[in-house]
Amino acid sequence: MSDEQQAEAEQVDEEVESGIQDGDFVRLAYTVRTVEDGDVVDTTSKEVAEEAEIDVEGYEFEPRVVIIGAGHVFPEVDDALVGAEVGDEGTVEIPAADAFGEYDDDEVRTVSANKISEDDRYPGAQVQIDGEQGRLETIIGGRARVNFNHPLAGKDLEYEYEVLDLVDDREEQAAGLLGMYLQQAPEVWVQTDEVEEEQVVESDDDEDEDAEPETETVTVEKDTLYIEATPQMTMNQQWMFSKQQIAQDIMQRLDIDRVIVQETIEGGMGGMGGLGGMMGGAGGADIEEAIEDVDIDAEELAAELDADEE
Repeated sequence: MSDEQQAEAEQVDEEVESGIQDGDFVRLAYTVRTVEDGDVVDTTSKEVAEEAEIDVEGYEFEPRVVIIGAGHVFPEVDDALVGAEVGDEGTVEIPAADAFGEYDDDEVRTVSANKISEDDRYPGAQVQIDGEQGRLETIIGGRARVNFNHPLAGKDLEYEYEVLDLVDDREEQAAGLLGMYLQQAPEVWVQTDEVEEEQVVESDDDEDEDAEPETETVTVEKDTLYIEATPQMTMNQQWMFSKQQIAQDIMQRLDIDRVIVQETIEGGMGGMGGLGGMMGGAGGADIEEAIEDVDIDAEELAAELDADEE
């Protein structure tokens, strides 16, 4: 390599290192379309969604926070963003093979209609057969034709993006990650808590190895992420089935010691409040504390009732 080529290579390396790098939290505005038809697949713009006649009710359209190199976007987009600067815009084409796979004719199969609920026996219905998601194409008599290809299989995609800013604040990073996972970002905050925990006391070398380890209670500081759960969040299937993995991912990426999810249940039913008022939040800390405050002894109560009857 000549001196001139080496100088150019070093300049390119410096330019890359001066921009966005793997592991950076980036706020992106983007729209994904199919190359062939221009159909909108995903977007952070409400205006774009409305122009595409997509139902926007119940959805939050806002830029997303993603981590570069973490698999949050297509690899081709990751590559384009490394070295980019805030304010940069671009368009990346993703081949079908790297998007949702090539279309496979063998994935269109005929199955027994008995495997499909009567409520779902119409063309276009999303069905689950033997653990696989598919789309019902036709149903005749006792046989159904189901397409198990992804709806976007075989389609090249166009990913149009704008880098809005780098996100350095941990609370914004946490809210952004939750928004990516759940499509809605709840209120979050980070604080350092003092927590008591048991720790094993180091023993002398001459002590019996079979003896029970001695422990002591110590006060330690823990960086805690608090999440104020919303009703929508508690009913979100992604959260219900993957909350442990989501919390672990956030703790690892943000150097957080623990995550506490808080759920507030408002009053307003009054009196007994019916079954809903009695069951809401059962088992929560507030109810346990209330029971402790009442401090009712069951045997004493029974004795008092017997005395009243006499």
